[in-house]
Amino acid sequence: MSSPVPALMSVQPKTSWLPCKYIMATQLTLETNRKAFDQLRVVEDALPEILEDGQALLEVDRFALTANNISYCHVGDLLGYWRFFPTADEAWGRVPAMGYATVVKSAHTEVEVGERVWGFFPLSTHLLINVGKANAYNFCDLSPHREGLAPIYAQFQRAASNPIYEAAREEQDSLLRGLYLTSWLCEDALFDNDFYAAKDCLITSASSKTSIALAHAVQARGALRSVGLTSARNKAFCEALGCYDAVFTYDDIHKLPAQNPAVSVDMAGDRAVNMAVHSHYGDQLRYACLVGATHQDGPMGAGEALAGPQPELFFAPAQAAKRSKEWGASEMEQRIAKSFVGFRRFADNWLNITHFDGSAAAQEAFLKVLRGEALPAEGYTVSLRGG
Repeated sequence: MSSPVPALMSVQPKTSWLPCKYIMATQLTLETNRKAFDQLRVVEDALPEILEDGQALLEVDRFALTANNISYCHVGDLLGYWRFFPTADEAWGRVPAMGYATVVKSAHTEVEVGERVWGFFPLSTHLLINVGKANAYNFCDLSPHREGLAPIYAQFQRAASNPIYEAAREEQDSLLRGLYLTSWLCEDALFDNDFYAAKDCLITSASSKTSIALAHAVQARGALRSVGLTSARNKAFCEALGCYDAVFTYDDIHKLPAQNPAVSVDMAGDRAVNMAVHSHYGDQLRYACLVGATHQDGPMGAGEALAGPQPELFFAPAQAAKRSKEWGASEMEQRIAKSFVGFRRFADNWLNITHFDGSAAAQEAFLKVLRGEALPAEGYTVSLRGG
């Protein structure tokens, strides 16, 4: 653990900063063992007293913890999530999370101190970035370790230029915005392929926020029936949401209307559930994709023997890049934003946000999500300060 540096007062004139009372002397970060996700530690690192040209220091207020963060752990090596925020000890990883932050120091002419930004952060109090391309809407991190990673993960969107930004909804946005983007793009990819001539969209882990977002998008277009698959304890919750046309428990998969051609979107990678769905539908299952990987046994393995189509991993940045090229980035973002506004109003009816403050509470929140103990209507936001 590094020693704290003095309060941030002595800086070069070209570097701008907020008054010291807004800046901690050290950075706190929650890390997880990459081979055993329930093994956690909080590390403390000194913050730079003087920034190098082009750098900016972002201070994170709160970040969101959802099942998506557990998926990032499971596919961290496969999709590069562990590379977002490197550690000195590769046995430990820094899990990406969505949140809002304030620019507290800047040595870049196009990034102003005091700016509010939204993006991916480590489970931390701060993030030091090397600012690359910047425009009126966002700027990106051009640090060397970002090379080869999808650019969308390195972008920080400026709240001041976001037409749907509401300060009062920051925590809700942190919880929902990233996962809604994934779900919207997933539904758009189905549309892009004429829904594979299916009538039903089977959505596993129906009580998860990503699944709810997908059901909302499916229902909004109205081309497919949204069919939720969930545990018996969450069936009533899913039915009450109103975004599913039908809800079945995992024990009742054999009762699904297999005469209807279907696509499946799996959010957990549960082998038993996938075996049951594929066996029941056979060739009537026209397409299967894996979006999440939260099951404690780990995600479905490539090439596992299943009836019908083999599951394909859905990578949201690829569909985003395709639509950005076809429509233009601005048009794509406007379409997603318009849809998201409707979804977050829908979420006002059922989402309850719970705060976890301090290092011990942050670890408690992570373990609750990892073990699937969070209630469907709960949304966890975390700050490593306080407690």
